[in-house]
Amino acid sequence: MACSGREGAGLRVIGLTGGIGSGKSTVSALLAEKGAHVIDADKIGHRALEHSPEVKQGVLSAFGSGVLTEAGAVDRKRLGEIVFNDASALQRLNAIIHPQMYRIMAEEIEQQRALGCEVVVLEAAILLEAGWTSLVDEVWVCVAGERAVVERLRERNNLSEEQVRARVRAQIDNEERVKRADVVIVNDGTLEQLRREVDELWERLHARRPA
Repeated sequence: MACSGREGAGLRVIGLTGGIGSGKSTVSALLAEKGAHVIDADKIGHRALEHSPEVKQGVLSAFGSGVLTEAGAVDRKRLGEIVFNDASALQRLNAIIHPQMYRIMAEEIEQQRALGCEVVVLEAAILLEAGWTSLVDEVWVCVAGERAVVERLRERNNLSEEQVRARVRAQIDNEERVKRADVVIVNDGTLEQLRREVDELWERLHARRPA
């Protein structure tokens, strides 16, 4: 969504990250309700795969024509099956797509700045790992206990407990994220509790802004 802003107000860019099942998408949705413009890094990645000739050529060179559909587009499912079972393949894909994603996200942030937007939220699970913190003014990290994460993902993704725990273990741990956070959102409770915390953070964010 495009947010409204007042002329002359400075833009604040929040980098929102967190592990799988931590609730970062819920937090970004709550911030969007308040008028923030949300940039979803996952969607940016999909856009780059689908529309960037440079990315498509890089993927083709690295992984061969077997990752293309009959229509000649990159098949994200086939590509995912390769890279999520091979760490070196994932590194190759990231080297191809991350620079394009960075460029697209930087351009969108500047577009929102020109429009007078006051708050942009860059939601990215790999914000820290990809080195995208140079795009943001502050880092907000969502964390949740393993029990809460397992329950959420089993309900949402129809995964077994073993599958969920394997995905959690594959990410950087919360301790590392928290070390690099400006704000930590603990999301072990109800949606209403999370909403109240986001309300407080939004008020504090605007209290720090120049009049």
